Amino acid sequence: MSKKQIMLGNQAIARGAYEAGVTVSSAYPGTPSTEISENIAKYDEVYAEWAPNEKVAMEVVIGASMAGARSLCSMKMVGVNVAADPLYSCSYIGVKGGIVLVAADDPGIYSSQNEQDSRMVARAAMVPVLEPSDSEEARVFTKLAFEYSEKYDTPIMLRTTTRLSHSQGMVNLEERVEHESTPYERNMRKNVMMPACAIERHKFVEKRLKDMAEDANTLPVNKVEYKDTKIGVISSGIPYQYVKEVLPDASILKLGLVNPLPKKLIEEFASKVDTLYIVEELEPVIEEQVKSWGIKCIGKEIFTVQGEYSANMLRKAILGEELDISEPAEAPNRPPILCPGCPHRATFSVLKKLKIHAAGDIGCYTLGAVAPLNVIDTTVCMGASISMLHGMEKAKGKEFIKDWVAVIGDSTFLHTGVNSLMNMVYNKSTGTVIILDNSTTGMTGHQDHAATGKTLKGEPTYAIDIYNLCKAMGIEHVYEVDAFDQKKLEEIVKTEVARDAVSVIIAKSPCALLKEYVPKGKCVVDDEKCRRCGACLVPGCPAITKKDGHIIIDETMCNGCGLCQSKCPFEAISLVKAGE
Repeated sequence: MSKKQIMLGNQAIARGAYEAGVTVSSAYPGTPSTEISENIAKYDEVYAEWAPNEKVAMEVVIGASMAGARSLCSMKMVGVNVAADPLYSCSYIGVKGGIVLVAADDPGIYSSQNEQDSRMVARAAMVPVLEPSDSEEARVFTKLAFEYSEKYDTPIMLRTTTRLSHSQGMVNLEERVEHESTPYERNMRKNVMMPACAIERHKFVEKRLKDMAEDANTLPVNKVEYKDTKIGVISSGIPYQYVKEVLPDASILKLGLVNPLPKKLIEEFASKVDTLYIVEELEPVIEEQVKSWGIKCIGKEIFTVQGEYSANMLRKAILGEELDISEPAEAPNRPPILCPGCPHRATFSVLKKLKIHAAGDIGCYTLGAVAPLNVIDTTVCMGASISMLHGMEKAKGKEFIKDWVAVIGDSTFLHTGVNSLMNMVYNKSTGTVIILDNSTTGMTGHQDHAATGKTLKGEPTYAIDIYNLCKAMGIEHVYEVDAFDQKKLEEIVKTEVARDAVSVIIAKSPCALLKEYVPKGKCVVDDEKCRRCGACLVPGCPAITKKDGHIIIDETMCNGCGLCQSKCPFEAISLVKAGE
């Protein structure tokens, strides 16, 4: 007898993978996909790991598949770009044990640097795509994805979005069915992608997609709900839920397999409805193909390609309803800001004082771009800060970057920053790289990485020594410094930005939100000594404010990092240590 449980979409995907008999899971954390790996790690039957980046994770699961095991790889949509190299070749190779790649898109850009649509990557890579619309389908489609993967000899992309990943729904729990791992057999023509083999495999891939497109006309994941035929809607994923809410009497073709598309099923459905709408978030992936078949339909003419859809948006676009929605109460502006005690704030305070520009990277430290710190000038993608600093130096010369540094986090440095730093050394660059080492992958929820000494399952492991890694590249000037030692950090930064060489400063201090972090105490203000100069306010710590002309430190937020204390020229702030 099956049990029921309320689950996040990501939890349900993990459950589906477990039930499908997955043996190996590899991923790099990235919102909105992170909870998939965090949940699958709870199943002892599954080996689960954090890889240093998505490319490595994809290669790990390809290897597991070739050995005959079912494997899962999960990442956010920009991670798919990092994994594209092995993904495109894996499409040609196919699978032995099933491979499912979960690509979590982010319509609305809640936690990403762009709004890409992973379905377009899958089409280019000739990889089939399943798209669930609720938590139960997330579980079921994950299991089906492994079946389809092995049936059609292909990796399968399971495409989700932030709304599905982080919404809860009722899920039916079933027992795990162990997948029989078949013996390894050498197959050079299938598994070695040199030109002669790849040419033949490309022919296989084209035939595979044609066969799958034909089968898609009768696959149970694509279903027709005929009601009133005046309006027909083709939809998939979360937008399907909005369509059901807004147009309960309309006929709907719900697509679970969105690549390749079931042409005959779509043509039949279109012929039976008077007006056909295609409702899909982001790019017109379905719409463009349907229109290319000569089928008249309405899509992005009335729907946006930007952001998330909603029931109210569909009411206005399709029904022409002008909604009488009262304006929400005006709330105070609360821009994103670094947490109290964040070591990044301490580093940025030094850079701000020295009027130094920073080529930025992906992580919490991106918040250094906004007021009051205003030191991050660029943010592109993981690892880009170091490469961009190198590019600036080669374009403008050594003098240009005397007031520039590259900043990158410890996890991001291991993700793709290592190669970028290697490039600086190899190509005789000049520049200062600051590695903001807070001992975690902070922005995605404090996951471990290769330098923390713990695996995804919490087991102790060898911790990569970032200092010695940099020294091994031949970098002579490498420094470790406490991010809150403002005097020493300032001296090192001033010296290194003036140096005609590659140098690395590792600003170390743990994230204040880590479970192991022990607060130093609380900072307090001596109102008699305070001159109200505001120097303590410059770093922008949310725990310290000015009220009625007095400097106030909120003791519920303060963790005694001492940054405000170091900024006070009148010694009006003191640290009361924990327990005193």
